[in-house]
Amino acid sequence: MPQLARRLFALPPELEGAARNWLELGERAPRAARFASSVVLLRDSPTGLETWMGYRPGSSPLGVVAFPGGSLEPTDEDALGWLGPSPQHWAETLGTADVGLARRHVVGAIRELFEETGVLLAGPDLSSTVEATSTPEWMKAREAVAAQDKSFTDVLAKRGLSLRTDLLKPLVNWLSPDFAHRRFNTRYFAATLPVNQQPSLLASKGVWGRWVCVSKLMADRETTALGDEIGQENTRGLPLGQLLVPGSEIILEKMAAAQGCIAYLSYKRKPHMYQPRLVEEDGALMLEVEAARTVSGEPQRER
Repeated sequence: MPQLARRLFALPPELEGAARNWLELGERAPRAARFASSVVLLRDSPTGLETWMGYRPGSSPLGVVAFPGGSLEPTDEDALGWLGPSPQHWAETLGTADVGLARRHVVGAIRELFEETGVLLAGPDLSSTVEATSTPEWMKAREAVAAQDKSFTDVLAKRGLSLRTDLLKPLVNWLSPDFAHRRFNTRYFAATLPVNQQPSLLASKGVWGRWVCVSKLMADRETTALGDEIGQENTRGLPLGQLLVPGSEIILEKMAAAQGCIAYLSYKRKPHMYQPRLVEEDGALMLEVEAARTVSGEPQRER
């Protein structure tokens, strides 16, 4: 297992006010963190591993540019068809004694992925997944679930589908910094793109989203290319580090070092919660994380 190293990350501009207030007013009890799930969607391509990323308006605890994800909802507790590892198994895998919470994280991950991209990890049985989820009918279902006009459970039940929880792989657990006004306790999962499905932006909310080649993204991380492409007021002229939260940046680093989907998904990971701390370096506020450094091309066991 590699030793954890002290890593410093840029403080996103939208968090600077909250960070300075935290320092000036003295440390106090942080705001409660909402539970959230996020899914790293993967596919292999001739140029290397690709992942789907999207722009998130406002100051999302997941970052300005992030993997699909969001807060867990009360409806994630609803009864629904379930295929694959049991909630008990997921609780053990995620390192929590709260089986109900583990189940909600899994349901929330699959629901958020569906809302934001249309990719649906569900099927009638363990040998197949639903196909062709890019139709206008499916977009209506996504919009209804996103607006909470219809429950995810109803969408699945109407079509005789059950969650394929075997298609999710657990990654890491990140907690937002103490000083942030909006805080998430986020479980990251990974999934490969199912057969005959393609991600697309939610019609009513999508601004920018696409497949990105991870190695190219990392090679260009010091440039403003991605922020300029997205073209929003809070992305133009900014390097990658100011668009991502540290959790996303570290996940991308590890993906860039992996030799394809199978290699990345087969890494051995132990449950561990990471949380960035606010530090001052040479007069500048930064986020400090203890995390394993990635050596290009070498599979590593993540703590």
